[in-house]
Amino acid sequence: MKRVLLTGMSGTGKSSVLRRLAEFGYRTVDTDYDDLTVEVRSASGASERLWREDRIREILSATDADLIFISGTCRNQVKFYTWFDHIVLLSAPASVLLERLTTRSNNAYGKAPEDLAETLRLVETVEPLLRTVATLELDATAPLDATVEAILQHVAG
Repeated sequence: MKRVLLTGMSGTGKSSVLRRLAEFGYRTVDTDYDDLTVEVRSASGASERLWREDRIREILSATDADLIFISGTCRNQVKFYTWFDHIVLLSAPASVLLERLTTRSNNAYGKAPEDLAETLRLVETVEPLLRTVATLELDATAPLDATVEAILQHVAG
């Protein structure tokens, strides 16, 4: 089975790409849902969502599909990089991300000022790290179908 991680900041369109891939019949998993993450608090009281490693390991171990696309961005995803054949980073300018987050209706994240501040911080601190491991980076301002086509061409190669 070929495994593909779709990663990037909130607002880059990971969920939209997954939906389109699912429409084409591919197996997809959005780690934002189905109890695949757990909220943890640091000693400082800060909260973050991490992948439930047991559940992610179970999904990545499955052999019921030739190709699976998994979407998400959590600090502990690095533990699973060796499981993936491809890591696709979706990126967009911060101004685009902020616009998408404040206007989307399918997810509450991004409505609060602290969410927007966190996204800007992550663009500066986390996105560069994701870029170093990505096998493909795509501009998430491109049309959805063009983005999906580029991903499918990349994983076919």
